Amino acid sequence: MFFALSKILFLLLQPSSLALLVCATGLVLLRSERHRRVGYRLTLAGVGWIAFAGFVPVGNALVLPLEERFSTHMAKVPDGPVAGIILLGGFEDGWVSAGRGGLAVNEAAERLTEGLRLARAKPEAKVIFTGGVGNFVWGEDVERPVHDYLIDAGVARDRIVIEHLSRNTWENAIFTREIVKAKPGERWLLVTSAYHMPRSVGVFRQAGFDVLPYPVDFRTRDRGDLMRPFESMPRGLERLDLAAKEWIGLAAYWMSGKSSALFPGPVPP
Repeated sequence: MFFALSKILFLLLQPSSLALLVCATGLVLLRSERHRRVGYRLTLAGVGWIAFAGFVPVGNALVLPLEERFSTHMAKVPDGPVAGIILLGGFEDGWVSAGRGGLAVNEAAERLTEGLRLARAKPEAKVIFTGGVGNFVWGEDVERPVHDYLIDAGVARDRIVIEHLSRNTWENAIFTREIVKAKPGERWLLVTSAYHMPRSVGVFRQAGFDVLPYPVDFRTRDRGDLMRPFESMPRGLERLDLAAKEWIGLAAYWMSGKSSALFPGPVPP
């Protein structure tokens, strides 16, 4: 229920969808002589918001605090033993993979490439991929493509653990915890996009699985991005939708008891 509701609500609440709904409402009201003025204002507001959010770096302003919550730069390989490296799904395109063969990846591919770098640097560690079909309508299981890719990339078969039933971050946490059965004192690296790390850490902590954050896939360069307009409208809207999804997700997970905090951060030493 939570999975379906979250997908439907975000589809309606993401900024680009809201702007289109405002425009559509305005266009309908324009046909009514009585409500024409309201319709005109709504249409103008919707179009204006799309143009504003498409070029002005509003999305970057919302993404930056998420990305810098745990680290302002790419993390270094930690010293000492590591029990496992957890790669959160989201970098794979199961739909394309199923049709074309191999493992198709998207712009979150650093979750995989940096995970492999960690796997080479920590040969004692298990490599866990967690992610099932997270799309509400279309999607394909990527258990086999991910497994085969890791082997082809040089990861020993006995190190690989695949969890392919989870559909969201909460299920990532509880299903992975049940599979690996982490022991007290063990270190488990959590590899995911920097903007997604606060929500991921909060969920894993709430599930009783303390992890060491390893953020990758930064979408902003630095605070200078707060002043850099986007080169195209679609990029700006996409960035804003990405940020909105995470902030809405943080609030929803916390209110539903699935996160340890509203805005999880590093644990004080």
